[in-house]
Amino acid sequence: MLGKRLFSSSASYASRIGRAPVSIPAEVNLRIIDPTTSGKRLQRSRIPPTPVVEIEGPLGKLSLPLPPSVTVDYDSTGRRALVKVQDATVRKQREMWGTTRAYLQNHVMGVSEGHIAILSMVGVGYRATVEPTATTQASEYPGQEFISLKVGFGHPVELGIPKGVKASTPQPTRILLEGTEREVVYSFAAKIRMWRKPEPYKGKGIFLNDQTIRLKAKKIK
Repeated sequence: MLGKRLFSSSASYASRIGRAPVSIPAEVNLRIIDPTTSGKRLQRSRIPPTPVVEIEGPLGKLSLPLPPSVTVDYDSTGRRALVKVQDATVRKQREMWGTTRAYLQNHVMGVSEGHIAILSMVGVGYRATVEPTATTQASEYPGQEFISLKVGFGHPVELGIPKGVKASTPQPTRILLEGTEREVVYSFAAKIRMWRKPEPYKGKGIFLNDQTIRLKAKKIK
């Protein structure tokens, strides 16, 4: 009779991303706001309020609400922020450890240097322009601009530029997106790319940053 097979489980390790400190540039101010000591009147809720990290720099100001069980220690002298969790052996906390650290790093970079996404359009007649108005889209906020795409349809595709994102077209076939929030910038870039995803037979489509595609041989019947 064969005995049960034993599986050895390795010990839980600290998050490699989460435990790495975040360097704070000299031009960036970071402060941690504790809702229990901020003086603001808190609404009754089953979920206790969590601290918020405010990051302010030359390009703007962003805030990062911390998940439960996650804290941030800021060394103002060494200008380093360290993300910590209460119990690194809990899988959910380890996941939020690395995620929170990544968000904090992106926010610091966003307010100091900004995030950039470059879209390249490959295809006959493909063009893009930035327009102050649109005929098929309504403005979501005052002064909103729109990107107009000509990508092979019988009509141009108009997309409203999200608030906080600056769009320009250095070339008719190239779109430059800039903003402080990386998630907003790349989410809008993905929305643009969705209209003409790169296809593997002719190599046409909208490419993001250094994206390339391996061409396939055409099927001959």
